[in-house]
Amino acid sequence: MEFLGTTQLASYCGTRKSCLFPDLAPTTTTTDTYQAHYLPGYRSLSSWRPSLLHRVVSVPAGADKQFNPTGRPPTVLPALHSSLHARYSTRDWHLANMAQLKGSEASTYSAGRLNTDSRRLMHDKDQLTYHMQEDSTRNLGERMGNIDFWRGELTYELERLLKETQALETAKRRLECAADEMQGPLKIALECLYHREKRSGIDLVHDNVEKSLMKEVDVFKDCQETLAKHAQMINQQLGINRDAQHALERDLSDKSSAHFIDEKCFNLRNTSDSINFYHGVEKADGIVSVPATWAKFSEDNIRCSQHARANSVKLREDAEAELESTSEEMWNHFVSTNLAFNNRIAEVADVKNKLQAQLAKTLQEIFQTEDTIMLLERSIKAKEYPLKVAQTRLEGRTKRPNVELCRDTPQFQLVTEVFTLDNTLQTLKRHLQEASDTLQMLINNKSKLEEDISVKTNSFFIDKKCMDMRKVFPSTPRLIGYT
Repeated sequence: MEFLGTTQLASYCGTRKSCLFPDLAPTTTTTDTYQAHYLPGYRSLSSWRPSLLHRVVSVPAGADKQFNPTGRPPTVLPALHSSLHARYSTRDWHLANMAQLKGSEASTYSAGRLNTDSRRLMHDKDQLTYHMQEDSTRNLGERMGNIDFWRGELTYELERLLKETQALETAKRRLECAADEMQGPLKIALECLYHREKRSGIDLVHDNVEKSLMKEVDVFKDCQETLAKHAQMINQQLGINRDAQHALERDLSDKSSAHFIDEKCFNLRNTSDSINFYHGVEKADGIVSVPATWAKFSEDNIRCSQHARANSVKLREDAEAELESTSEEMWNHFVSTNLAFNNRIAEVADVKNKLQAQLAKTLQEIFQTEDTIMLLERSIKAKEYPLKVAQTRLEGRTKRPNVELCRDTPQFQLVTEVFTLDNTLQTLKRHLQEASDTLQMLINNKSKLEEDISVKTNSFFIDKKCMDMRKVFPSTPRLIGYT
């Protein structure tokens, strides 16, 4: 109500005319002066609405002009019946004032509580938001620390694995070089066996040299197969190491990417330019792992790498031991074969010298036997004439007449002479035959000796040639794979 004027007995009030909204259409409905506003990305909350409502009371057109044409409080009192009709009692006035005061106080108290609750709520939410953001930032920092820890572990393990893989590749190259280096001695041993097949006669014997050469060839082949098999095992282990290396590198790359993303998120602030609303992102669940499985994944990769490294170390140690043992075994067989060659060469040379000495004796004996045969022939020829004389005498004395055929002393002597000369000739002829047989035997022995000496000379030459071939043998560093 608007104050219009007063008299000595009463006051008059009229309908208040709004000076702020003169052109509003008459209405008796209540409208809200504030609309609800929702924050993006949050659920709809009931927005604060004022409890005071504006009511606009319809006033007939021209009423103000009729009662107050100038727009000022009238100085002339209205008609009596109108003033009596609009008048209130003092009690109503006091009650209205009291009600107005109580309503205003209630509204003020309610507004004060609302303001206090709102400030406390805003403060609490600000603190909650700040602490949650701080917790998120701290969690991101801790997560970055965890990622840095596993990155360090993965990097350390990767470096050790790479170093072990490089050492294993070196061991493989050494095995291959050692296996290739054995090809030369093996070829020489086979050539020695091939050349010794050219021995002839009795010298084509399965002696210690041939046994040692055959054993040497078998040892060289076994060593080559062993080293090649070990190199193949190392090649397989290198594939396992590469798989473990790829797993570590992939895990390390993923953790580097995750660390970059988390670091970028860690550095975001409320004043950053790159922040924006992403509606529904909290509902998207693309999680692949949880912290336990996340840590276990890297731990499994490291454990797999450690297992691969342990196998690599064992293979390298076995390869080193194998190279040492094969080198020592090859050297032992090489020295043993050379010793057998030297012994055989010395033995052949000794037998050859003995045969040559025997040949010289045989030649001397042949010369003496030939001289004896010549003397026997001369002696036999010399005994023929006395025998002829004695037989002629006996034949002549058989012609003595009658009683003159007397068995006298000359007759006995002539008969004895003939028998003796005949026996002597038979003995000399027998000795001549024996001497001829002996000479033939000596000649055969001479031929055999010469042939045997030729065989021994050939064997001696072959063995010496083999020894000349075996003067070159790989050194120990080359046999263990160092070039």
